[in-house]
Amino acid sequence: MLTSQIRLAVLVCVVSSGVAICYSQSSQQTSRLTPTTADFAYGDHERQVVDFYRAESSSPTPLVLYIHGGGFTGGNKRGINQRTLNQLLEVGISVAAINYRLAGQAPLPAAHHDVQRAVQTLRTKAREWNFDKDQVGAFGGSAGAQLCMWLAYHDDFADPASNDPIARESTRLSAVAPLNGQTTMDFNWWFENIPGYDKPNRNPAAIFGTNDRARLAAITKEISPISLVSADDPPTYMRYGMAPGDPVPEGDRARGWKVHHVAFGLLLKERLDAVGVEADLSYPGSGAEYSGVAEFFAAKFGKR
Repeated sequence: MLTSQIRLAVLVCVVSSGVAICYSQSSQQTSRLTPTTADFAYGDHERQVVDFYRAESSSPTPLVLYIHGGGFTGGNKRGINQRTLNQLLEVGISVAAINYRLAGQAPLPAAHHDVQRAVQTLRTKAREWNFDKDQVGAFGGSAGAQLCMWLAYHDDFADPASNDPIARESTRLSAVAPLNGQTTMDFNWWFENIPGYDKPNRNPAAIFGTNDRARLAAITKEISPISLVSADDPPTYMRYGMAPGDPVPEGDRARGWKVHHVAFGLLLKERLDAVGVEADLSYPGSGAEYSGVAEFFAAKFGKR
């Protein structure tokens, strides 16, 4: 089992009003770790870099990817929750934190293609960095959660016949933990199902590079996790900061509350349940099986 210290840290996250608050509290209480390998390049763009944190082990460890949020317009791999990072390393799970191109640098789905290339590149380093390429998971919040789910539920991008050894590597995950993730990018669904969401929070062209309806529909289908679910997908742990039926908060908190609403998780859980994939949905009062990201991955990789 995880230590009582880890359980206490996870409890702080669960009772907070949102994951961003949880991250802020954790980072204030835990010193920042130095990566074993910093800014390892998986592409030519300055944003196509990874920080790798190696867990101490004489045998290959599992690997968990952290993919940052920021609405595809901001964020950085250094935003990884230091407490969660420590928890994973302590139970023998190595971690890789990924940067990717932002929408202002290349419109979606460029970020998705970046994380695809990143996980394939990482798998080519498995022997050198002492991790098991067959035990790879991912977690992240908001936009990062979307990218994690896209990897987890998409068909494998591996091309065994490629002349590029990186392209021959798998993109599939063994477990995934999206936090406050938008499980569909169909904004019509948002209008119909998210309490208080009555107008777009941004111009789609700023993210997708187009306002053409046909092109937007095609990209939405390509990147929305809910459209990719199948029976061979990995166990999933989701976390949201509000319960179904909670009132819309007043003031500045309302915007973030709406775009990270638990309705997204309910939609995904219903779809995963229907195809027989393990789906643990955590929100205040939910009685979820896992108390946090570290406990979930420790259980999935046999580390608790």
